Amino acid sequence: MSKLVPAITVKNFNFYYGHIKALEGVSINIYQNQITAIIGPSGCGKSTFIKSLNRIAELEGEVRVEGKLEFFGQNIYDRRVNVNRLRRQIGMVFQKPNLFPMSIYENVAYGVKIARWCPKAELDEIVESAIKAAALWDEVKNKLHKSALGLSGGQQQRLCIARALAVKPKVLLMDEPCSALDPIATMKIEELIHSLRGELTIAIVTHNMQQAARVSDFTAFFSTDESRIGQMIEFGATSQIFTTALDERTRDYVSGRFG
Repeated sequence: MSKLVPAITVKNFNFYYGHIKALEGVSINIYQNQITAIIGPSGCGKSTFIKSLNRIAELEGEVRVEGKLEFFGQNIYDRRVNVNRLRRQIGMVFQKPNLFPMSIYENVAYGVKIARWCPKAELDEIVESAIKAAALWDEVKNKLHKSALGLSGGQQQRLCIARALAVKPKVLLMDEPCSALDPIATMKIEELIHSLRGELTIAIVTHNMQQAARVSDFTAFFSTDESRIGQMIEFGATSQIFTTALDERTRDYVSGRFG
């Protein structure tokens, strides 16, 4: 196995919404071209953590951070960081599809158009390539100029992934991407994640233990208790977390004894 290179390095990271601490002392490497699952009970800080990685949490209010959070060696929270550029490099797919009320084509082209001008022929290629990468092309190739809102929930979610892929991100964050989907649509998203393995760095928040075990290379378990909020309890190879976790709280959670 080739040497693992961190795409995102987190060390002693604390995160605050206003004066409220949401994450405490998180340290983790999210490795390049690997899939990292983030698991844990509701309210433990999983979504807050993933939204801190591309600063999208700032859209929800005033935030403050302490500690180290770097993207290929660059401080993500440096004042000089271009946040729009950062979010193109670290894309995000949310729990529910958040498509624009426009055509399938325009949804995928949207981010590319904002980032730069390119000839229509090139834009056509980018859109087609992204939709193919999201395993959706055969289903939508004959209706690219129809409303994206007419697609099924699973198709909409894959189109959101295509939109994120179109701007060529280095990292893709996924916050419960299958929670609103039926089992068949969920299977297609998981197959898509598998197809992107090795080409893209992916961090996925999931409540589904079987999904975490199926799709990820590494797993981080977050939890909280009365004395400490939003802490990462354990991180390791997924096979180790699910079979020989070091911390009793991790073993209890992945075996279904709590959470």
